[in-house]
Amino acid sequence: MTSLAGFVLASLLLVAVPGPNLVYIVTRSVQQGRRAGFVSALGVESGTLVHVLAAAGGAGTLITGHPLAFAVLRHAGAGYLAYLGVRALLSRPGPVVDATAGAGGAGEAAVRPAGPRLLRVYRDAVLINVLNPKVILFFLAFLPQFLPPGLPPGQTRVRMLALGGVFLLVAFVLDLGYAFLGAALASRLHGTPSRERRLSRLVGGVYLGLAVAVSV
Repeated sequence: MTSLAGFVLASLLLVAVPGPNLVYIVTRSVQQGRRAGFVSALGVESGTLVHVLAAAGGAGTLITGHPLAFAVLRHAGAGYLAYLGVRALLSRPGPVVDATAGAGGAGEAAVRPAGPRLLRVYRDAVLINVLNPKVILFFLAFLPQFLPPGLPPGQTRVRMLALGGVFLLVAFVLDLGYAFLGAALASRLHGTPSRERRLSRLVGGVYLGLAVAVSV
C-alpha cells in the first residue's frame, strides 16, 4: 500500500509539471472550449496507453535501443507539431459559440466544435503523445522503480501494466483539470475578429515552440 501511495504521489507530481501534452490540452481548451479539452485529454491518455503497452511488452526497449528508430520517431513528432503550428497560423478562425444558460439564468459562452473537428482534436492528441519518444524513455525509467526486485518476466509485465493503468487514471484526472481551466479562459479570449486572429497566432506559436522542444 505504501509503495502504491508513493507511486500515486510521484505520478501526481510528474504529471503536474507542464509538458507538451498539458500544453496541448490547455491550448485546445482555450481555442475550442471544454469539449475539445476533454477530447484532448482522452486522446493524450490513449497515447499514454500505447506507451504503457510498449514498455510492458518490450517494444519500448527495442525502439530506444535503435538510435535511428528513436530519431525518426522524434523528428516525426516534432514535424507533426510544426504542422499543427503552421495550420493554426494559416487558419481563418471562425468558432461556433453557443450560449448556454448558467446558474440564475446567466449566459455562458462556450466554444463547441463540430463532431469531425473533435475527431481531429482526438487524433492530434494521440499522435502528439505517441510520436514523442521521450515519453517512452520516461515509462521505461519510471515504472520499474516501483517493482519488487527479482520478479519473473511475466509478473513484471503484469505489474507494469497495473502501474501504467494507475498512472493513466491519475494523469487523466489532472488533464481534465487543466482542460477545464483552459476552457474557463476561453470566454475572455474569444469574441472579436482581432481576438481570434491573435489567438490563432498564439496557438501557432505554442505548437512551433513545442516542435522545437520535442526535437532537441
